[in-house]
Amino acid sequence: MAIDEQERLRRWRLVLGKSAGESMGGAGGDGAGDGMALSGRDKGMDSVLEALYDTDRSAGLGSSSPNVARWLGDIRTYFPSSTVRVMQQDALQRLNLTQMLLEPEMLENVEADVHLVATLLSLSRVIPDKTKDTARQVVRKVVEELERKLANPLLQAVRGSLSRATRTRRPRANEIDWNRTIRANLKNYLPERRTIIAEQLIGYGHKRSSLRDIVLCVDQSGSMAASVVYSGIFGAVLASIKAVSTRMVVFDTSVVDLSDDLQDPVDLLFGTQLGGGTDINRALAYCEQVITRPTQTILVLITDLYEGGNRQEMMRRAAALVGSGVQVVCLLALSDRGAPSFDQRNAAQLASMGIPSFACTPDLFPDLMAAAIQKQDLNLWAARNDIVTARGEEG
Repeated sequence: MAIDEQERLRRWRLVLGKSAGESMGGAGGDGAGDGMALSGRDKGMDSVLEALYDTDRSAGLGSSSPNVARWLGDIRTYFPSSTVRVMQQDALQRLNLTQMLLEPEMLENVEADVHLVATLLSLSRVIPDKTKDTARQVVRKVVEELERKLANPLLQAVRGSLSRATRTRRPRANEIDWNRTIRANLKNYLPERRTIIAEQLIGYGHKRSSLRDIVLCVDQSGSMAASVVYSGIFGAVLASIKAVSTRMVVFDTSVVDLSDDLQDPVDLLFGTQLGGGTDINRALAYCEQVITRPTQTILVLITDLYEGGNRQEMMRRAAALVGSGVQVVCLLALSDRGAPSFDQRNAAQLASMGIPSFACTPDLFPDLMAAAIQKQDLNLWAARNDIVTARGEEG
């Protein structure tokens, strides 16, 4: 549908700001010298945009938390949630609002998302006592929303893959899958007896001990913030599945095992400490110690591979883990953002050892875990999902 001239000018005025309005001609209206007059809702929208994006103003929102909280409420009045989140991120960067996140009245008005959670977690050691409860409420809100979205796909994918991975033709009596057994023996139906002769029994080993051990080894350096949030949520969901044993390890230059906190992802996330350096070698050394069933273990290393420790030793440990039978996959990012920055040399060397390295979005993670449990070729899995993997080094 064609846009008339007045509407076109209005839109450009909102995009370019008051200084552009002065050159658009026409009578003054909402301010002296502003040729393209705005009123009503447009005037309010222009005000919140000006506070953030007018580079002539050195402190558009001032240093007052109530001003910021009011501004946060205003942008939600004029813009959809997707735009609100972009503006919040811009405000953090352009107006240095990190300190403002320490005030409860701001947190109560913020449009919470993964990136805000990451910011709060990075500030968790310095948040004043009066703000801690509010910060936890914000984090819990985001975590619960993400769990509602991500938990069921992960549960279904993992449970289904465990069933297929442990299928047996000699099940115990209490492990017989009667639906599949009947389907497999329909050819043996006896009409005169109205029954099926079950020549072949199909069942699963669900009643036995955990079928897979999963270790999430997560880089908590600042560049991996969103990945830490998603990893904590997925770790908590995996921990709820009795057929797998789940462990979550986070690291920077030290290593912390947060497995005991998997029952509550919020406690787990506040147990992380975003920022700092990276010692992947030390993290792999810890994982070597806690892995007791190598051939039944999936190690998901989530890191951008910028190693600050001993690179040669890191590679030796990675090769030893693969050699012992551990299924290792390196996720360069677990987030909904684009291709991450990562150490391509390290990724290539891991790939040459048989450790696939690629970024993964949260919506694909359940299918990835299902493929890993079934011991599929994860490079082929990535190719089917149009994911570019790191290539192994020649020679």
